[in-house]
Amino acid sequence: MLKQVHLYVKGDVIGVGFRAWTKIQAKIAGVGGWVRNIYDQPETYGEEGGVEAVVQGEEEKVEKMINLIKRGPPVSRVEDVKSFWEIAKEIFAEFEIRK
Repeated sequence: MLKQVHLYVKGDVIGVGFRAWTKIQAKIAGVGGWVRNIYDQPETYGEEGGVEAVVQGEEEKVEKMINLIKRGPPVSRVEDVKSFWEIAKEIFAEFEIRK
């Protein structure tokens, strides 16, 4: 059954390859969705901005991605990840980096 989670990632996650790393991990895990940097929501991400992502796929694969994103790539520093399970309104065939 298709599951979807919306993630809000706070920390040192901009300018460190976080989006590209997430895309690679998503391809390995076999999930669809998207990831993007957010700069204009300091109440959610802090003054430096953060990363927003939607991950969609089988529950086990989505859970694996949540755990990977909570750690992040070695050059990042993830402070907090808020996750919200959603009903999928759109099916993502691939995982993409959005602007």
